[in-house]
Amino acid sequence: MDYKILFIPDAVKDYKELDGSIKKSVDKKIEELKTNPFLGDKLGNKFNIDLTGFYKIYVHGKKYRIVYRIITPEKIEILEIWGIGKREKEEIYRTIGKRINEEGLI
Repeated sequence: MDYKILFIPDAVKDYKELDGSIKKSVDKKIEELKTNPFLGDKLGNKFNIDLTGFYKIYVHGKKYRIVYRIITPEKIEILEIWGIGKREKEEIYRTIGKRINEEGLI
């Protein structure tokens, strides 16, 4: 069964800023997530940012992360991509934290 993948608007911007080879890696991983949404590792509290309910998965030789959450986890219907970014200095977690605050999820 394939699950629906949605990008929040800021994650669309993240994706568009990637170069071609990184996009290919991201596309491949997203295709894998469509059939197995639990490929990623669960996130909890990272750098005082509550990311409970979110998952991370590495792409492009572990240089980038995709951070996503599963909507209605008891009956998975949608995976929502919240960000794609470099692993350096855990920047992606801070970005997701800002996006969560903007969406009023905290």
